[in-house]
Amino acid sequence: MDIGKRLRHLTRPGGLLADDGLAGLLAWRAARGLIRILLFRIFRLRATGFERLRADGPLIYAPVHRSHLDGPLIGGLTHRRVRYLGKEELFHPKPLGWFMRSIGTFPVRRGEADLDAMRAALGLLKGGAAMLVFPEGTRQPSDDIGPVFDGTAWLAAKSGAPVLPVGIAGTREAMPSGAKFPKRTQVAIVVGEPLAPPTGPDGGRARRPDMTAWTATLRDALEDCQQRARALANEPGRARTPMRDLVP
Repeated sequence: MDIGKRLRHLTRPGGLLADDGLAGLLAWRAARGLIRILLFRIFRLRATGFERLRADGPLIYAPVHRSHLDGPLIGGLTHRRVRYLGKEELFHPKPLGWFMRSIGTFPVRRGEADLDAMRAALGLLKGGAAMLVFPEGTRQPSDDIGPVFDGTAWLAAKSGAPVLPVGIAGTREAMPSGAKFPKRTQVAIVVGEPLAPPTGPDGGRARRPDMTAWTATLRDALEDCQQRARALANEPGRARTPMRDLVP
């Protein structure tokens, strides 16, 4: 086998050098390790309810979105290889795309309804994956909860996966929009009780009004988690959560 054929063999799906192969697994573990070693300590992370992120089976993490730090910090709190939706621009050039896929991200076209990405997310959930979805869509400029879209409700209803609302305080100050590097500040994460997926009034298939009502419930849960996260971040004299508890 010549070098070109050997490389194609090793990089094909499931191959040694593929993003879903051994090399991709090692890249994910290395990235997660750096998050735990560096970011957890830099931000003196305080967290409650994070053990809920470690439940088995299909699960949707639904955090608020204030910074590019939100997804990595949540992913670092679990042993699971969390799947993320990421804007398509993050996958170029190809080596960066390989790394993004290795850590669990797959591309979505920003500014439009990318049905292919949603179907891919649904397929991963039906396969038992943990998926992170930002219900607000884009980063918000304050602690106030922005408009919450029905995409999370749709994924939960179609997959049967429970949804975990997550509040995150401090990441906007640590790395606001436009910043290239984070600064040291206090960060707190509060993971709420899981929400059962939306259903119809008789327990059957959820329809549009059912999903809209469920989305309102999710927004209330996010509001509660965000208020608790801000209070936890501002609590004076409290040490960060011990690393032995944060790392599964």
